[in-house]
Amino acid sequence: MKLSELRPAEGATSDRKRVGRGKGSGLGKTAGKGHKGLRARSGGGTKPGYEGGQMPLQRRLPKRGFVNIFRKEWAIVNVKSLNRFPAGSVVDAEALRKEGLIKGTADGVKLLGDGDIDRKLTVKVDKASRSAVEKVVAAGGTVEV
Repeated sequence: MKLSELRPAEGATSDRKRVGRGKGSGLGKTAGKGHKGLRARSGGGTKPGYEGGQMPLQRRLPKRGFVNIFRKEWAIVNVKSLNRFPAGSVVDAEALRKEGLIKGTADGVKLLGDGDIDRKLTVKVDKASRSAVEKVVAAGGTVEV
């Protein structure tokens, strides 16, 4: 047997369904969709979660929890990631964004104390943890909140 002689097994493949090609094809006129109704229409079919008129699961289950609409989403920066800035520079939200440490969708920037810093920097952020402030000050820098 050669590679060019390979064929699928008998009955393994079938011709594709050519709908709407006249009465004689067996799939003419309504093209196998029956008469009228939701699934007969173009773009027809049920939307996700629809259960045929039965109350959908997402509406049968009770609501849970509480969503605080005033919640603030902080962009978090750790002390160790400030080492990429040159000594003596001012680190604010714009500088952090340019360096790729934060994205522009948050409500403010918070400095956390993970890692160590080995250079003197002036850090301007909206919030800072106590340990982060201690580490920046110990390195000779300042934190302006």
